[in-house]
Amino acid sequence: MKNTPTTLAEWLDYIERQHPASIDMGLERVRTVATAMGLGTPARHTIVVGGTNGKGSTVAFIEAIARAAGWKVGAYTSPHLLRYNERVRIDGQDVDDAALVAAFNTVEAARGDVTLTYFEYGTLAALQLFADADLDLAVLEVGLGGRLDAVNIVDADVAVITTVDIDHAEWLGEDREAIGAEKAGIIRGWKPVILGETDPPSSVLARAYLVGANAIRGGSDYFYEPIDAQRWRWRDVGTRLELPTPTLAGPIQLANAGAAIAALRALDRPVPRAAWAAGVAAARIAGRLQAFERDGVQVRVDVGHNPQAAGQLARALKAEASPGRTLAVYAALQDKDAVGVVQALQDVVGEWTLAGLDGARGQSAAELQARLADTAAATAALAGTVEQAMAQVLARAERGDRVLVFGSFHTAAAALQWLQAHA
Repeated sequence: MKNTPTTLAEWLDYIERQHPASIDMGLERVRTVATAMGLGTPARHTIVVGGTNGKGSTVAFIEAIARAAGWKVGAYTSPHLLRYNERVRIDGQDVDDAALVAAFNTVEAARGDVTLTYFEYGTLAALQLFADADLDLAVLEVGLGGRLDAVNIVDADVAVITTVDIDHAEWLGEDREAIGAEKAGIIRGWKPVILGETDPPSSVLARAYLVGANAIRGGSDYFYEPIDAQRWRWRDVGTRLELPTPTLAGPIQLANAGAAIAALRALDRPVPRAAWAAGVAAARIAGRLQAFERDGVQVRVDVGHNPQAAGQLARALKAEASPGRTLAVYAALQDKDAVGVVQALQDVVGEWTLAGLDGARGQSAAELQARLADTAAATAALAGTVEQAMAQVLARAERGDRVLVFGSFHTAAAALQWLQAHA
């Protein structure tokens, strides 16, 4: 390769240009390169986390509990918010640029004439870094779907499917059953699969039964319920745990923490009792109802980008005490169900501001508004960017009001950068 990249920024620019499609689902290419790299299992134990919503939070809970138990843990997640390094963590720390550059060099040397997508490069680099780190546990988040996602070259000891709902329909299918069949591709024969939903699609259950996987279902095989504002309970047939309410905000985080506990118990490796509570309390992830305060105004930043996530946001906001109005800044990619998102939040949000997003999948605020003509956001204020929208909304917000900024990872990233710059 001529002009070999030397910095992480150069590598990221390079890998973005190496495949004609940003998404090209299938395992043949990535398996070929993994074999050439000599990649085996990334850790002594591996958990793969798939699903429509809740993947990142569930990974964070698994990682935090396992680290509290004294294990050496690697976590691979996507997409990132502010820095690519966020995607690969070892021992609770984002890997540095030099380690990523070395891993990308290894991938490049092994791939020959095989073209890889951006995500495939990143997955192989993460697996190389984990293999070199002598990990007790690797926790891998599926990027898109499951069956044909690059992460699925790894045979996990435990699979987790958090939720199944409509998203990425152009790739995964138009209904929950079709999407569930894709998500269920991470299930392995005779291995446990944790199903975070009380009522998962029948396609997921059918796959588990077909391959002889032990399906462990939330609300059926394990249970979680709040005790009071400070505590909640997790239980199955043989265990009862009383735990602190997660620092991560929102009622849905009990479901995510519950699935994480079930996944670690399914590994059948001892976890000190104190580690369950310590890990639940320690778990952190940016952009999940992340809270800030500006001059008496509460600001919440969330990556939620589909109707199911918006419904969870609505429930979380209703559960919070807010004496004033709720003002929303919403910016979405053009392939998302914006109407469904607004409908899920229309009973909570009193005033809407729409913002534009750049990029191939982005859209202007006016284009977004045109799609929302028959919704509560039909007469929303418009702003060119998320940053401009935040400045406008916070300028007119009053003490006691609540501002929700959400709609995509791009939206959350812009919001977090603006809040940092205006701290």
